Amino acid sequence: MKKMTLSAISMAVMLSLSGCATTTDSNTTASTVQGSSQAANLPFVDIKYDSFTLDNGLTVIVHTDRKAPIVAVNVWYDVGAKNEKVGKTGFAHLFEHLMFNGTENYDDEYFGPFERAGATEQNGTTNSDRTNYFQNVPTPALDMALWMESERMGHLLGAITQEKLDEQRGVVQNEKRQGESQPYGTMWDNIWKYTFPQGHPYSWSVIGSMEDLNAASLEDVHQWFKDYYGPNNAVLVLAGDIDVETAKQKVGKYFGDIKPGKPVGKLEKWIAKRDEQTRLTIQDRVPASRIVKVWNTAEKGSIDGEYLSLLSDVLAGGKNSRLYQRLVYDEQLASSVFAFNYQRKLAGQIMIGADALDKANIDKIEAIVDEEVARIIAEGPTTDELNRIRFANAAGWVKRVEGVGGFGGKSDVLASGAVYHDDPAFYKEAFDIMASATPNDVKQAAQRWLSDGDFVLTVHPFDKLTAKEEGVDRSTGVPNAGDVPALELPSVSSFTLSNGLEVVLAQRTDTPVVNVRLDISAGTATDANDLTGVANFAAGMMDEGAGQYDALQLAGELEKLGASISTSASLDSTSISMSAMTVNWQPSLEIFADILQRPTFADSDIERVRKLILQGIKQEKAQPANNALRVLPPLLYGENHPYGKPLTGSGTEESVAKISRDDLLAFTNKWIRPDLGRLVVVGDIDQAQLKSSLESALASWEKPASATPTLEIPNVAPAQTARVFVLDKPESPQSLIISGLLAPNAKDLSAQDEVTLDMMNTIIGGSFTSRMNMNLREDKGWSYGARTILMNTDAQSPFFVYAPVQTDKTKESIQEILKELNGYISDKPATEEELAKVVSNKTAKLPGRYEKKWSLLNALADAYDNGRDVTYLENYASLVRTPDTATIAKEAKNVIKPNQLTWVIVGDVAKIKDQIESLNLGEVTYLD
Repeated sequence: MKKMTLSAISMAVMLSLSGCATTTDSNTTASTVQGSSQAANLPFVDIKYDSFTLDNGLTVIVHTDRKAPIVAVNVWYDVGAKNEKVGKTGFAHLFEHLMFNGTENYDDEYFGPFERAGATEQNGTTNSDRTNYFQNVPTPALDMALWMESERMGHLLGAITQEKLDEQRGVVQNEKRQGESQPYGTMWDNIWKYTFPQGHPYSWSVIGSMEDLNAASLEDVHQWFKDYYGPNNAVLVLAGDIDVETAKQKVGKYFGDIKPGKPVGKLEKWIAKRDEQTRLTIQDRVPASRIVKVWNTAEKGSIDGEYLSLLSDVLAGGKNSRLYQRLVYDEQLASSVFAFNYQRKLAGQIMIGADALDKANIDKIEAIVDEEVARIIAEGPTTDELNRIRFANAAGWVKRVEGVGGFGGKSDVLASGAVYHDDPAFYKEAFDIMASATPNDVKQAAQRWLSDGDFVLTVHPFDKLTAKEEGVDRSTGVPNAGDVPALELPSVSSFTLSNGLEVVLAQRTDTPVVNVRLDISAGTATDANDLTGVANFAAGMMDEGAGQYDALQLAGELEKLGASISTSASLDSTSISMSAMTVNWQPSLEIFADILQRPTFADSDIERVRKLILQGIKQEKAQPANNALRVLPPLLYGENHPYGKPLTGSGTEESVAKISRDDLLAFTNKWIRPDLGRLVVVGDIDQAQLKSSLESALASWEKPASATPTLEIPNVAPAQTARVFVLDKPESPQSLIISGLLAPNAKDLSAQDEVTLDMMNTIIGGSFTSRMNMNLREDKGWSYGARTILMNTDAQSPFFVYAPVQTDKTKESIQEILKELNGYISDKPATEEELAKVVSNKTAKLPGRYEKKWSLLNALADAYDNGRDVTYLENYASLVRTPDTATIAKEAKNVIKPNQLTWVIVGDVAKIKDQIESLNLGEVTYLD
């Protein structure tokens, strides 16, 4: 089992919805770039590459980075929603789904060989301008990955059947329903429709309309593949443990026989700049009023496009931005603000928005937005603002490109440059524009694009109403993924500071970054039953002013240093995490020490943050998944149990309203102490420097004389019968089904038991190809993704089943969930094939799993939190290979008790009431 915070659970849910000094063997160099006189030295990463083109037109880009035995395989096709036509929208995204459903020579789920090979960061995505497919694989599995990618590029059509089209059409439609059921889910369709003229390629959403998806024929889909999926319309990037000669041999072998497609016409630019304001006001089931202002602007890759990105950061890029200061901090009219430059190939858009704390203030908020836009048009940003934003952006760039694959990694950067700009190294041009931009440059760009033509969308909550090519012999099948490379972890050392704080260090020098995570063994479970939310409130306040800095000054200092600090509270712990540039380690650590030891807890900040938390609780209640996670814990544990509180940790509106400064200080004084903490560090720093700097910065953080506090968490007897609780969400196109029960006490588990339980969960519902997801998503098409989640907590751990399903299949979905659970513990236990797939996946992905510092940091921190150490990570592969199917079956029976499930269902009661009651699961309670 993995220790999962609420954010980890949310990430698991999200995943279920998506179908410097250089080391001598690296081809990436880090440096600083001197921009204009206004710009400080900026950290920068030069991604060296080679490229070649096959005779069939396939562009291949190769970047060598030997720090881990993995290769990122990233294929971009120059086709997206912009290539669609009116009446045939959604094809690009629908086809992306079909690309994962088998080929002529491998007619099975695409993820299968990759799971066995241990692929990581695997996905496929579609946007308006391109479609991409990517995965990181262990080096020996490269042939397998290239076979698979070339298979679907050149050998797909014969495998696309009407049955597969219908299945994936249903999956996509459920994805659309799921998006629309979220707060503000209809906002985007309205923006595209009203900001671009009819027929413009950006005037519809990427996911398309229900009508167009229903009308898509098999012939249409086959033609889409013929038109756009030829090698001459694609770019393949290989990054990592690979060189250009090896790439030429392998790519030629697998892709050289694929015939090129016909030339694709390419629209270069269509900005559709507007010259007058238009407005739209709508109502939706949202927790708060939102206003969004949109301008059509310069296209991606233009100089103005880069200037406008700086402008959006000045307006709302963090706490120190102009609109955050005015709307959230000073005048406290909004709970959040945002501004971003949405750059696309044909046109860009600047979007500025805010969520109001009070509907009555929406006009005031718009007036302030207009004032700040007018001010930047007239005066431009200040030099200090630009320098702060530049360094923060450059630091973020260095951190993002640490990885060879995944979103924002090196392969992604090279592919995007090649597809969007015909230049894999376009990132340098963009960086130079950003580094040399002057305040006047940004001001003039604002004048050109933001002086007129805005579209204003206001979203209000519903009023409360009473109604309701010759090449490879493919007949031999998928190539073997090869032997798994050895896991190589950096050496880990530990020491104890004079104040008793345990420190764990893994030195990694590939990029000039140091990441740290301090865990304190006290979280939201320590909240008093009548004062829930204290730990979350206190954690949220720790970076709202500390030492000599108020909240905005602190945020500004961190931006100047290129550092980031986050504070959070989970069920069993409170954490402070920091990512710092090596060159600025000491001043960054001093701010970290202030946040830890000297948080201000100013009364004005407390009241401001209180409003944000209360607004956040409303947001949670409006989101089906978060609402269910608020309701379920007290039903499982009891309202007076330390774990019987909303799993979000935010507390209740009643309790948050009465939390005082004394309550926050009482929590930090009692629990935030070195004898309850552990600091894990991964990065470009040695032990001597680390220890010296920590002793200095944390000299005043002493262990109190009082005894170390503890929290007693009693065991809870399991429910004897199933129970059903229903939350009404009128007109929702989906029902969210979450059911839960209590699993064994995680702290009593050996390392072997922990791994075995995780494997058991993976088979039934913990992966894309798990039984639960394959049933409800792939076989039935009723859900965009279904999962089971087994948390790791200090006491009895909750086991969850999660499935958002279409409303008219609520009853049938529950029946299928029960069928899978009951079968797993009786007549359909885990098979040898399922176990072998999980073992292969979990061991093969290990060499690449810790490529990024944050990944290694979190894995180490979690291991130590669970009473383990680095040997747990080193021995993990052996632990995974130990269980047999009988052991998996035994653990399944020990955990999964369908008759003890507590069900929470969020949906339109008027439509699902009869469905639920006819199941006779147990007593049904309808909650407010």
